[in-house]
Amino acid sequence: MLKLDYHPSGRHFLQIPGPSPVPDRILRAMSLPTIDHRGPEFGALGREILGKIKRVFRTENPVIIYPASGTGAWEAALSNVLSPGDRVLMFETGHFATLWHKMARRLQLEPEFIGLPGYEGWRRGVQAEMIAARLEEDTHHEIKAVCVVHNETSTGVTSDIMAVRRAIDAAGHPALLMVDTISGLASADYRHDEWGVDVTISGSQKGLMLPPGISFNAVSDKAIEASRHNTMPKSFWAWDEILEANRNGYWPYTPNTNLLYGLNEALDMLLEEGLDHVLARHRRWAAGVRKAVEAWGLEIQCQDPAVYSPVLTGVVVPEGVDADEVRRIIYERFDLSLGMGLGKAKGRMFRIGHLGDCNDLTLIATLGGCEAGMKLAGVTLEGSGVTAALEYFAGHPLEAAH
Repeated sequence: MLKLDYHPSGRHFLQIPGPSPVPDRILRAMSLPTIDHRGPEFGALGREILGKIKRVFRTENPVIIYPASGTGAWEAALSNVLSPGDRVLMFETGHFATLWHKMARRLQLEPEFIGLPGYEGWRRGVQAEMIAARLEEDTHHEIKAVCVVHNETSTGVTSDIMAVRRAIDAAGHPALLMVDTISGLASADYRHDEWGVDVTISGSQKGLMLPPGISFNAVSDKAIEASRHNTMPKSFWAWDEILEANRNGYWPYTPNTNLLYGLNEALDMLLEEGLDHVLARHRRWAAGVRKAVEAWGLEIQCQDPAVYSPVLTGVVVPEGVDADEVRRIIYERFDLSLGMGLGKAKGRMFRIGHLGDCNDLTLIATLGGCEAGMKLAGVTLEGSGVTAALEYFAGHPLEAAH
């Protein structure tokens, strides 16, 4: 029999940048008996969730919830506002931007991928001026949407979405702005309405602290209007039936009831603490982890301090060191899971997640496992990252939430 939760003693440290650890409070909520998804109790639950989730996206408009992963929400976003053959401008910031581009091709769109060249291009955020220049060239407005990743989970870079909105407006271009904040939501500052985003894509297993299995499209009036005229084949993903059913708190098909119990509890946790406080603690954790990386004398994957991610930190290992071998040693010796380098970053770096259900000591233990594991792997470190992070956390307390 496969043992999925067997550890000799203590708890496994899941410090990948999603799925993140699920708090006991949410696990307990998910353990409640399943109810009739057509009954009155469920309608009340649905209405409550659909109201509260808007506050996390910071929107007054609808947020559509799917029983799917973030990949499903990508497809829903593209298939509801675009038609086969439509031109789409996408910016390459890392592995997940690349996968979204691949999906656009498979959906028979015509995506144009721009970005900074090579591996180094994966160490910086979206360059809004490049988007502006390309849109200014598109005098016939053939480009129907601009797609960017807010928090690129593969690299630890959080791009400036407001700058992208300004670039589109400065070009006087009517393209829709579509943003993936699958790993950014509830961990990094995100403002769907204020930043003029037309479709925001997200998922449950990151800052919302849930298991995988729920995804989201937050939509603008402009996006809903586009969905009424596009010709992309779709059924399960279609917004119109979901929006109609959601008016009374229901879905047009069987939803994932117990995950919705968990989502409701997660939203309560975030809103009780206060979203601004949630974001502040993520920024503080990230700063402490970066102090550790600097003390080790290693490079941070993101090379632009203005767009350091509060969700994760990518650690670049020295030339000649296999980051995946370092991760293997850390996992086997210290029961600690770290994120691997993906795509162009494979073998060059590992990723420390510092999101969701964490605290200072969780991260101190994580950094201790990283430090000891790197030494066992033969990596020469300049100093103690654990000490540096301890000093940072001790010297920079976070005010209590009210």
